[in-house]
Amino acid sequence: MKKLSLSAGFFALLFFVSAISAFSQSQLPDAHVLGTLTDPSGAGIGSVRVAAQLEGKADAQLWSATSTTDGAYHLSLPPGRYVIHFSRDPFAPREFTWDLSPGESRTLDLRLELERLSSSVVVTAEAEPVLRPQSTAPTDALTREVIDQRQAVTLPDLLQFSPGVTIARTGANGGTASFFLDGGNSNFTKVLVDGVPINPPGGAVDFSIVTLDNVDKVEIVHGAESALYGTDAVSGVVQLFSHRGTTRIPAVTLFGEGGSYANGRGGGQISGLLGVFDYSGAASYLQTDGQGPNDDFLNRALTGNFGFAFSDTNHLRLTLRNNTSDAGIPGQTVFEPPSLHQQYDQKLFSASARWEFVSGDHWHYQFAGAESYTHQHSFNPEQSFYIGGSDSSCPQTNPDAVATTQFCDYTYDDVYNYNRAGFSALTTYILRDFAATAGYQYEVENGSISYLEQTHVRRNNQGAFLDFRYLPHPRISLDLGVRAEDNGNFGTRVVPRAGASLALRYGRGFWGDTRYRVFYGEGIKEPRFDQSYGTDPCDPGNPSLKPEASKNWTTGIDQKLANDRIKVSADYFSNRFYDIVSFTYCSPGGSCPITPPSGCPSGFGTFFNTDLARARGTNIAVEARATRWLFVTGNYTYDDSLIIKSPNAYDPSLIPGNRLARRPPNSGSITFTGTFHRFNATLAGYFTGQRTDSDFLGLGYTRNPGYARVDLAANYNVTRSFAFTARATNLFNKQYQDALGYPALGRDYRFGLRYQFAGHN
Repeated sequence: MKKLSLSAGFFALLFFVSAISAFSQSQLPDAHVLGTLTDPSGAGIGSVRVAAQLEGKADAQLWSATSTTDGAYHLSLPPGRYVIHFSRDPFAPREFTWDLSPGESRTLDLRLELERLSSSVVVTAEAEPVLRPQSTAPTDALTREVIDQRQAVTLPDLLQFSPGVTIARTGANGGTASFFLDGGNSNFTKVLVDGVPINPPGGAVDFSIVTLDNVDKVEIVHGAESALYGTDAVSGVVQLFSHRGTTRIPAVTLFGEGGSYANGRGGGQISGLLGVFDYSGAASYLQTDGQGPNDDFLNRALTGNFGFAFSDTNHLRLTLRNNTSDAGIPGQTVFEPPSLHQQYDQKLFSASARWEFVSGDHWHYQFAGAESYTHQHSFNPEQSFYIGGSDSSCPQTNPDAVATTQFCDYTYDDVYNYNRAGFSALTTYILRDFAATAGYQYEVENGSISYLEQTHVRRNNQGAFLDFRYLPHPRISLDLGVRAEDNGNFGTRVVPRAGASLALRYGRGFWGDTRYRVFYGEGIKEPRFDQSYGTDPCDPGNPSLKPEASKNWTTGIDQKLANDRIKVSADYFSNRFYDIVSFTYCSPGGSCPITPPSGCPSGFGTFFNTDLARARGTNIAVEARATRWLFVTGNYTYDDSLIIKSPNAYDPSLIPGNRLARRPPNSGSITFTGTFHRFNATLAGYFTGQRTDSDFLGLGYTRNPGYARVDLAANYNVTRSFAFTARATNLFNKQYQDALGYPALGRDYRFGLRYQFAGHN
């Protein structure tokens, strides 16, 4: 009994001491965290959620507050070590860990930057990131959520369902994938990867090799943007943004899939934070046998994005991306036998290093270095078919080659190596209603083309621009810019841009916000290396070529309806393309713009700025939240293109009066995305009308029929980390051709498994 009394007394004493300690702790004065939150212009930001929780205690109480309209906030907290988080879309979240003493008052005035990866923010259309409604040029933003829902693997898979976009593939797997925007040529769109231009000098990006590994967002800017980006931005700009690590416990994704045509794909991604260092890396491997002879395709991707923060306003970032592919090219098998030995190998590498910092309350600076490298090796070592007959211009050279009446499988070996390297410096002065940016860029372009007599060619370019953004009224955003571009070939050109975005109405209910915008820009594109630097006396380049150019204007309206559940966008565009380069061939004794050199018995040819064309039309896009679980998007494009002048047309499809090749007058898509508990599915349909094209074999075909295609993607989350994935491309096995003579891929099923650990802080 005595032992029991002693035990009871001990526990009573322990309880009393604990209670006294807890009571004393509760009587300690609170610590206070307060300050003002501002945007990059210095204006206060309201509705920012400020949350604090004891570090390392996920079940601890959460203290929170919301900033007022002028950006002021205040938190009262018991003393301790806290993780304090600031968040509000579309600003980048910020987080701090502090030890707070009893009665301490800590002031933190914080500038929140716009989140570049947010769908509500546009980075590419302006000199500084802006909210998407304030952009004066029409834009589209495709986020990681959309990429995952559609299970898009390559960039063409994603972009094909965007307004104003046409993709033309010369083959089912690995053939060249050309991108046309608002009627412009395939080399009239500048393509950036984290700010690095990846176009071959004066040329077009082959989109077939560009995968979406480690990509969180893709922006499409419609309209000529050479005032910001110099050469190549004739009809628009496309930019890819890499993922950034945000969690102290790393986020990990692993996936694998397989399916028809002996498809196999696997890869993974890891990202996270180590103190002030963030990282994200990904790798993938894809292989398929294809749907016919010599249609195999292999694509490998390796990417990385690394950042280091010296302070809240001083950052370094390095991004790297490498894609390598090997493809069999069977050719135009709709018209001729397959080429059994033709191959196309590619490598596309890009790297950028960017330093951004803020000085004082208003000055922003950015210094960046960038480099991209393109290697293309196209070759056919053995003949697969030839033209029969004793007087054939294409005799048999391979005993296994097949005889035809008119088609020849030529052997060749062409190598193209391109390198772009440069640096840029930008400074921006920002006030609440005004921003002025001055920028300078210098770039060196190198090339090696096997069929040019020069083993190496080089071109040095530089440009300087000014861009002004002014908000004279909360409803009005104005932008004005100009650039002087000095090119190693065509000299100096000055190109302007100007635009306005006006909020005509703010409203709720059925008739919501109404916004109008108008934009004007001019674009230029430098000549290709072979067009300028050829030295063959009978087939020389023309060093006096002017840049191909455009004048573009767009006007459009955005309308929200039904309590913002529906958004309708409609834009009218008008593009005029002039000084387009064409090749002139002069036969012996014929007329020629210049005097042919002697010693060219079979003729003479070179390049001139001769052609003129235009494209004008409408892009209409609709987004609708039909129900809580169903989201619907759709778009329609009418593109009225016309060849106005083409004196050197070498094919019937290129004569004046025709529409521009491979750009359909009517196209569009509709996508249904449903989410129900653990299940997610996306059904996407795309259609295109008849369009001008050419077989380029002398058969006389100049029209490519229209078609409609349906894709389906779905995933089921077995647990929080594991999911089954499935998709079917060309679900109904539609037989069609993106480019005349090249059959598109038939029905393609793929099934896979994905492991995803989201990571956390």
